[in-house]
Amino acid sequence: MTYVNLITVGKLKEAYLRDACNEYIKRLGAFCKISVIELNESKLGDNPSEAQIASALSAEAKAMEQYIAIKNSYNIAMCIEGKMLSSPELSKAIEDSGISGKSTVNFIIGSSFGIDEGIKNKSDLKLSMSKMTFPHQLARVMLLEQVYRAFQISSNGKYHK
Repeated sequence: MTYVNLITVGKLKEAYLRDACNEYIKRLGAFCKISVIELNESKLGDNPSEAQIASALSAEAKAMEQYIAIKNSYNIAMCIEGKMLSSPELSKAIEDSGISGKSTVNFIIGSSFGIDEGIKNKSDLKLSMSKMTFPHQLARVMLLEQVYRAFQISSNGKYHK
């Protein structure tokens, strides 16, 4: 069975977003063992300096390390400069990771300031959802929906049609 970890910085505040995530987590249970790992977000003021941002990203990266260093994991960093894939292409990437011996797929969502460059460099894939900007917390719901869609595509389910 494939293990999927959604490694996120910060917690969902709105109940409607938590409900949406929980629905996709429930649906994904038919295809994989999924975990959502919520890491603490570094506290920054309203106008942080570049050094403060870099320090915060570095601290968040240290917390991520234990999850992405798992042997046989395929790490996907969600970042604006990443590659944009169609839903079938994401499905194939997840499938191919399993074929190549990876039993765990980690999706990494950083804070509103992004993800530390070191984590991005250790990732197998840098993935962007769109050229558009979305609320940070909505990205989690959108990603879970796309992961669910990817598994449906792989299993020739009706959801994607």
